[in-house]
Amino acid sequence: MTGLLTIVGLGPGDPRFLTPAAAEALATATDLVGYGPYVDRVPERPGQQRHTSDNRVELDRARFALELAAKGARVAVVSGGDPGVFAMAAAVFEAVDGGDPAWRSLDIRVEPGITAMLAAAARVGAPLGGDFCAMSLSDNLKPWEVVEARLRAALSADFVVALYNPISSARPWQLGAAFKIVAETRGPDTPIILARAVMRPDEQIRIVPLSEVEASMADMSTIVIIGASTTKLIERPDGEMPYVYTPRFYGVRP
Repeated sequence: MTGLLTIVGLGPGDPRFLTPAAAEALATATDLVGYGPYVDRVPERPGQQRHTSDNRVELDRARFALELAAKGARVAVVSGGDPGVFAMAAAVFEAVDGGDPAWRSLDIRVEPGITAMLAAAARVGAPLGGDFCAMSLSDNLKPWEVVEARLRAALSADFVVALYNPISSARPWQLGAAFKIVAETRGPDTPIILARAVMRPDEQIRIVPLSEVEASMADMSTIVIIGASTTKLIERPDGEMPYVYTPRFYGVRP
């Protein structure tokens, strides 16, 4: 097959953080496929076709993109952040795995981007400096019992935990339930980072102790980072936001 399908990570939003390789893939694509707000972040180019769809049809979108590429198009499937982190890369390969066997002959590439937890961590210091894990709080694609079990396991292992998809109008209760689970094993002063729209004009970042955090402080544009028992704050003068970091060592300093 002569077509090409590239799954492109747009990064957190500021075009300065789009990789040159991702920018090249976008510039040379004949077709852009993706969730409308993500496609809107890509400058329009003459002759380039744009195909937008809703955020809940990832598998249908992936199949559509594969069909275009199978016909010879150079397709860029766009994702916010990194396409391999709770995003379109997995949807594309899922479609390949269960779809037309001819799709397996396509040239499929993944261009990484800066994912939300890394962008948020960079804004506040180094909260991911020790061991950490990332998980989605959404139960759209897996049962809540699995989400809860994984969260408890991560907390018991004393990981820093980054929560993607923390809350939405359709799922208003999960984040509050997650914070109650956190409070079972973490102290009240555990720093919770709530980073909304990181590196975009409407960015909002808050660092709140576990004892004061509320689910209403987040929305679907927020990444939530839960500190480990070793995560520390470095206070700064004049009321500036503190630095947050998790030491690389665990227990006794080497």
